[in-house]
Amino acid sequence: MMPEREQKAGYPLAPTNGYGRSDEEAMNSDELRRQKRKKWALYIIAFVIFQTGIIVLFTFTVMKFRTPKFRMRPVSSFDTFDVQTTTPSFNLMMNAQFGIKNTNFGPFKYGNTSVHFYYKGTEVGSATIRKSKANFRSTKKVNVPVNLVMPSSLATNSELANDLNAGILPLTSQSRVNGKVEIMFIFKKKKSANLNCTLEVNTSTKVLQNVKCK
Repeated sequence: MMPEREQKAGYPLAPTNGYGRSDEEAMNSDELRRQKRKKWALYIIAFVIFQTGIIVLFTFTVMKFRTPKFRMRPVSSFDTFDVQTTTPSFNLMMNAQFGIKNTNFGPFKYGNTSVHFYYKGTEVGSATIRKSKANFRSTKKVNVPVNLVMPSSLATNSELANDLNAGILPLTSQSRVNGKVEIMFIFKKKKSANLNCTLEVNTSTKVLQNVKCK
């Protein structure tokens, strides 16, 4: 009888709680789910921050409306060049070039624009720039003929006589171009650009020089 009892005593004891292993597995499973939720929450937060950054960058770059720049370019030439110093007078046909620089992410459409030229406050010529558009982030170059003629009111002007004898005819040009900037074919805003330039006609070399625009 003793060997039989010893044999029975040799068997391992069964666990008192049959649910011990399943509880541990459930706890591990809950922990894994919590970690996954944390990861997804971090991914979502990172995505929202990224999207917000893109929207802010888009708003302050692409969607920002900028004022175009209107300038006279120093590449003009002359077809007619008649300057008299004994009896001060001038009659010039100048091929002027203007530039409309558009730094927007959309075209700038402008209407007909008049440019006026002055000799010390007295108008001596004008030109018309026809309506057109400057494409996005580009400069529209426009060539316009300008007839610069001394008006009779300057016939007895001693300053003009001195300037022509010195070989330099100082002029100014002024204008204002009005138009609209269009972004993404939906958003539109009116924009205007002023032209205010000083220039010199060298009567000896027959070239335009020292063109400076504000």
